[in-house]
Amino acid sequence: MSRYATSLFIFRRDLRIHDNSALNQAIDSSTRVLPCFIFDPRQINKHPYQSRPALQFMRQSLVELQREFQTISTGLALFHELPVEAVKRVFQQHRIQAVFVNRDYTPFSRIRDAELVQVCQDLSIDFHIVPDYLLVEPEQAVKNNGDPYKVFTAFYNNARQLPVALPSALEQPNFVKIDEKSIIEPPVFPQVENGVNCYPSGRSQALSILDGLDRQTAYQVQRDYPALDATSKLSAHLKFGTCSVREAYYAIVQQLGTEHPLLRQLYWRDFFTHIAFHYPHVFGKAFHSRYDNLAWDNNRDYFQRWADGNTGFPIVDAGMRELNATGFMHNRVRMIVASFLTKDLHISWRWGERYFAQHLVDYDPAVNNGNWQWAASTGCDAQPYFRIFNPWLQQQKFDPDCHYIYRWIPELNGVSAKSIHNWHSKHSGAIYPAPMVDHARESQMAKERYKNLA
Repeated sequence: MSRYATSLFIFRRDLRIHDNSALNQAIDSSTRVLPCFIFDPRQINKHPYQSRPALQFMRQSLVELQREFQTISTGLALFHELPVEAVKRVFQQHRIQAVFVNRDYTPFSRIRDAELVQVCQDLSIDFHIVPDYLLVEPEQAVKNNGDPYKVFTAFYNNARQLPVALPSALEQPNFVKIDEKSIIEPPVFPQVENGVNCYPSGRSQALSILDGLDRQTAYQVQRDYPALDATSKLSAHLKFGTCSVREAYYAIVQQLGTEHPLLRQLYWRDFFTHIAFHYPHVFGKAFHSRYDNLAWDNNRDYFQRWADGNTGFPIVDAGMRELNATGFMHNRVRMIVASFLTKDLHISWRWGERYFAQHLVDYDPAVNNGNWQWAASTGCDAQPYFRIFNPWLQQQKFDPDCHYIYRWIPELNGVSAKSIHNWHSKHSGAIYPAPMVDHARESQMAKERYKNLA
């Protein structure tokens, strides 16, 4: 016999029916389940960290999810209000006895869920929050004394020993049937209606990527070359949960083996999420507080040239133009442009973190913050401050024939790769800007600033 007559399940960063932990628990313990998605105005209304490409990706994934529900003779209820108000509304209409959600870890998410706990207590209904988003929960991968790891390698060696649950099949669900007249597609948001090309989204695309992971056999060798299509493109799907991290994990294991470096990337995602959970001050401040006193120039004109891809450093500009046009940037190039902003232009990592948040289709607050603090040498297990990416050497090594640079900087198409790699000494400045700073001088200045605080 079911524990609950009717329960509410709230989709969030888990836009799939299959292998959805909280949804499965709701189905197992309830006679009927009402599935819904809530457009929380705190997230949907425009704000400084809102990503237009990510919002569009979410919308398109919701459209596919809604259509999947319709194939099983039900629908996905959509609400445009605060989650606590939606729960009150559903309680009045359906007399739900429980609410189920998957766990989230950011400061905003924890506040939102505390509000849900309170409203459920007020209504005398149960609230269930279920682990789903990570391979390992923040309380699991810890030192013997219970402290969280601050070094990735130690975390990884511990976390990879813990079992990863197999993906679960959807048991015969009995969803609350929604009136067909009330089934609508998710809205087109004004802030993304124009000028945003949607990155391939939805569960069907996620499954296509998972099915083709066997093409990643050369990932370890090719992943740092941005001109090659050698990365998985799974990040946005994992962010919005169109596939589960368990599905990704076992697809990699089955097609590529237990030691494939793609698995390590899944654990980096967990690691940064754990750091954000245990040390929420990282949103706004350096992980290491001594670097809160680091002197930044924060030149707005320099920042705009970086953002527009007009610095005169081809690999940096190619990356920023790719980001602005597609919502995506190759991971190697993300590291290069972040290092350039913080250590060549001496602009705070917080500015770059916010810009990436506004433009990345795969924007994940914890991962984005972790990557920026890594590049700026202010975070845990970060790049040492004295190791600074040389953009000239980086482009020579990872884009030797300039195929990536030519793709995103068409004004250089008539210039030889050799000349591009020597642009800092032989530029004309006519068709493409001269380098805006001297890398050697600025990197030395950065070392001196960091050294005073290290």
